[in-house]
Amino acid sequence: MRDVFVPRPFKGLADEPDWVALRELVPAATSPLRLAPDVIDKYGEREVVLATVLPMALPVLGRPDGRILLGMQRNTQSGDVSRDLGAALEAALETDSGATVSVPALPGPGPRLQDLLADGRLEITMLNDFGFWLDGVDEDPVTRASLERADASVFPTVRLAAARAAYWCRLPAKAHVRWVLPEDEDPALAALSRLAAAGGLSLGEGTRFAGMFRAHGLLVPVWDLPNSPEATDWEEPFGDFAGRYARALEVTGGLDPAERRARQGLLARQLTLR
Repeated sequence: MRDVFVPRPFKGLADEPDWVALRELVPAATSPLRLAPDVIDKYGEREVVLATVLPMALPVLGRPDGRILLGMQRNTQSGDVSRDLGAALEAALETDSGATVSVPALPGPGPRLQDLLADGRLEITMLNDFGFWLDGVDEDPVTRASLERADASVFPTVRLAAARAAYWCRLPAKAHVRWVLPEDEDPALAALSRLAAAGGLSLGEGTRFAGMFRAHGLLVPVWDLPNSPEATDWEEPFGDFAGRYARALEVTGGLDPAERRARQGLLARQLTLR
């Protein structure tokens, strides 16, 4: 039984920050995945699609045409999210096409995503609904009801071009930008502290740096934005911030007193998601 907590379960995968975002931030999106060569040798070539959410929050679905849909946003069964996802994918590979996939309640040691997938960047398609659930299958009342509930929970979300794993979203009261930083926590926090001390965290008039949270070992700064402008209006100001952050990362040496105070302020407002 695997009960060891893995703080960065997606470390070693290309686009680790986007894996975190699809797990924690993005309501509806898909991305094709490529199996590792040795996995193809064992199971044959299979089409695998990563999805943020599946019907009834299922961990995995096997389609009659052989496709596998792997769900990201589901209950974690162990202390290693990558092992949980790997166990679901392995179970689907071992199940006949179209049959119900039985996923172990608590996976023991075994392959993780890093063992089962070929290395490569995610090709993320952002969606406004979960209509892909019905692609190639007969609709049933339970799935339709789950689909309608899921569609109602989707809020507008756009992947920004100014930086990888940066997402704009609009909620009823306000909009946000959330950015999953790729760096280790210490240098990322130091760079943010330097910017905070210099007054460089804002994205412009009417915006507010709301704080940050830690998700699967990576820091995620969050900004509150006015509700009315669209995502494209924030590409330039966010790009400017991304440039300031990159320059702050290059600064060597310890933090000065003002930057240390800023660091403590950032830590005081930080939340952790497992």
